[in-house]
Amino acid sequence: MKKKNIISISGDLASGKGSVSEILMEKLGYGIYRNGEYFRKLAKEYNMTLSEFGDYVAKHPEIDIEIENSAKEYAKENDNFIIDARLGWYAVPESFKVYLKVDINEAAKRAYNDQKRKDLENFSSVEEHKKALIERTDVENERYLKLYGVDRTDMNNYDLVIDTTEKSPMEVANIIIDEYEKWSKN
Repeated sequence: MKKKNIISISGDLASGKGSVSEILMEKLGYGIYRNGEYFRKLAKEYNMTLSEFGDYVAKHPEIDIEIENSAKEYAKENDNFIIDARLGWYAVPESFKVYLKVDINEAAKRAYNDQKRKDLENFSSVEEHKKALIERTDVENERYLKLYGVDRTDMNNYDLVIDTTEKSPMEVANIIIDEYEKWSKN
């Protein structure tokens, strides 16, 4: 399989995918493709929280397939970009596949304090947000396994796995760039 100049970033909820993608985009001069934005937009259109919409999508697999296929189609026509999508590694296997991990307690704090999430995830406490993150992750993992036959939690699917719990987005981006350059040369 011929490698493409594409970095696919997957990972745990609130692991820093969006922040890291922004830094990579700036440092590399790449474009960006985000499945999550489309997912959030649809959740808002359906007047649902992200968890509710995840449950809905599980019962309507055609929506999930449409979302995932959009990244694959984009990659056919484009190069030099970052895919910020949970199954980006699966949709575009010729990409440099990165997984960002984070401790669930840190993820809950990050998500709870993220103002951009407040319109779809308005929780009264970090613990409540943590519970929602765990539920959403379980629903997504089950859906991906059932619909695509893939386990996104199998770290063998990725070229690089980084724990972001105690790293800044800039540190993570620098690690990705270093490893991506090595991968590109081999």
